[in-house]
Amino acid sequence: DGTLSFFGNGSASYGMEVMGDRLYALTSNTLMAFDLATEDQVMTMNVNGSIFLNGLTNDGMNTLYATDFSASKIYKIDVSDIDNPTQEVIVDNTDNETPNGILYDGDNNRLIYTTWGSNAKIQAVDLTDFSISDLVQTSLGNIDGIDDDGQGNYYISSWSPNGRITKYDSNFENPITVMTPVLNNPADIGYAQAIDTLAVPQGNDADYISFVVASNTNDISKNDFNLLVYPNPVTEASWVQFELEESIPIQIQIINMSGKIFYENNVLDAHGINKIPLAHLDLSNGNYRVILRSERKTISKGFVKGE
Repeated sequence: DGTLSFFGNGSASYGMEVMGDRLYALTSNTLMAFDLATEDQVMTMNVNGSIFLNGLTNDGMNTLYATDFSASKIYKIDVSDIDNPTQEVIVDNTDNETPNGILYDGDNNRLIYTTWGSNAKIQAVDLTDFSISDLVQTSLGNIDGIDDDGQGNYYISSWSPNGRITKYDSNFENPITVMTPVLNNPADIGYAQAIDTLAVPQGNDADYISFVVASNTNDISKNDFNLLVYPNPVTEASWVQFELEESIPIQIQIINMSGKIFYENNVLDAHGINKIPLAHLDLSNGNYRVILRSERKTISKGFVKGE
């Protein structure tokens, strides 16, 4: 999952998800869809019986799941026919807990959702029979968002004590507080697995937290490609430069923090020094990453397009 999808609580919109070529967004009792290529709104669905839709997740195919913060329900929404989406209540009462952020966990055939209030729980819904179970009862207050890093770890955002991000292992044990900038009511977080970056919205702002995930195929700390972006912040005269000591196939991508690809190229023989001009990419102001992938490793580097 290379996308970061979220929206802060300071707006009229809450949960957001990218699925396929569409962005889905919730308001209080409405699900909307937007075409990512044209930016046109292609669906407006009133979710019958809902009061305050908040968290949103998807299975990567045609199904979305939404929490109703005020009604303590979870909805399943099928958008395989965008003109005639259907809805179903799969959880009518979340054990009197107030559900907020939600995550589709296909590997374990379940949904994981966070809850509001003091000593808040993290709970799961079995997608076979829609039964509810407790994963962990925390000492945190007002847990908002949840996402995973694709490495078996889960991250949650909570408002108290002192807004924070907490990392859990695959069994929701061994919690670790992630060192972050000062957070104020962190909302529905999103983890972009392709660039190992966590986006933390707060109202209408967001912080981005970059992680190094060690594995045999993903080594971001060792810059063996001599990857450079200069000048940075970038201008019309900026270049991406990298150097390969041997002839190997390599994939090059330049993406924004939502995972949108602005440049992609597969090079079979990129031996020596290689340069890519950024002037023709028409980048708007914001944060980007250039990613180089070979069979043995992945290298990424962030850069900024400013005024």
